[in-house]
Amino acid sequence: QVHLVESGGGLVQAGGSLRLSCAASGGIFSSYVMGWFRQAPGKERMFVAVISRSGDSTYYADSVKGRFTISRANAKNTVYLQMANLKPDDTAVYYCARRIGYGDLGTSRYDYGSWGQGTQVTVSS
Repeated sequence: QVHLVESGGGLVQAGGSLRLSCAASGGIFSSYVMGWFRQAPGKERMFVAVISRSGDSTYYADSVKGRFTISRANAKNTVYLQMANLKPDDTAVYYCARRIGYGDLGTSRYDYGSWGQGTQVTVSS
């Protein structure tokens, strides 16, 4: 049973930066694709970024491409989301998630079976 814990959220002004972390325990971290999603109030949970098991492949939602960077440190069982040039539209609860099974990069929330509790990111204008 994997346990995922996000941290690093907070309040930031537009144009600022934040780095989210997600620490995993249980299971073999390096065996799984990891993703980040976000959910704004009243909206569905949306894909943000995904990273391969080794970290050599990544994929981003168009809305964050060029501003966000996903990375992982398998030795530390941790995945990161570096967010730069933040916009008010980035305000949401951010969740990390572990891919179901040993599939390839996935962008649907239904591709993921384990989720953290989320961390709030608020960007003021």
